[in-house]
Order: sequence, then structure tokens, then C-alpha cells
Amino acid sequence: MSEFNDIIKSKKPTLVDFYAAWCGPCKMQSPIIDQVKNTVGDEATILKIDVDANPELAQRYNVRSIPTLLLFVDGEPAWRGFGVHQADQLVAKIREFQTLKSDIE
Repeated sequence: MSEFNDIIKSKKPTLVDFYAAWCGPCKMQSPIIDQVKNTVGDEATILKIDVDANPELAQRYNVRSIPTLLLFVDGEPAWRGFGVHQADQLVAKIREFQTLKSDIE
């Protein structure tokens, strides 16, 4: 859990995909997440969290359905999405928060 906290407090945005191995929509989301990771490269950190293996994290962030996507900026949830999202939507969301953050700094 402390490693997770360190990662989400990073200077770059962190997109977390809360999923389960048995979840059909999660299986659809997985290759899309991989595509996002390839597109954004070092611009953001991408994590996949299995809710069955990490129930305390799922509970902490009020994950009630999967897939749930959370985008963290400076350790705080900045955006939440439910269900399957397309790669271009996720890349745009990551870049939106990078821009907002750079405008503030």
C-alpha cells in the first residue's frame, strides 16, 4: 500500500485501472490500457489493480463497479470513469490534467 501511495504522489499523472480477472468489460479495457501506456509513455504512470487481490485499495477509493478508472494528480483523485473507455479519451484526459497542472505551477 505504501508503494501505491508513493506512485500516485508522483509529479506525473497516474491512471489506475481497477479490474478483476473474471470481469468481461475489464478484459475489453485491458488492451486499451496497454495502448494508452504505449501512447503516453513517460508522460504518465499507468497501473492495473486487481480488486480481488487488493480489496483494501478498492474499498479505500470506493470502487463499487469494475472497470473503474481513477486518474490521480499529486496523490489526489482528479477524475473517475466507470466502464470501458477508449484510448483516445483516456490519453486526452491524462493530457488535460497535465496541462492544468503545468498552468498552476
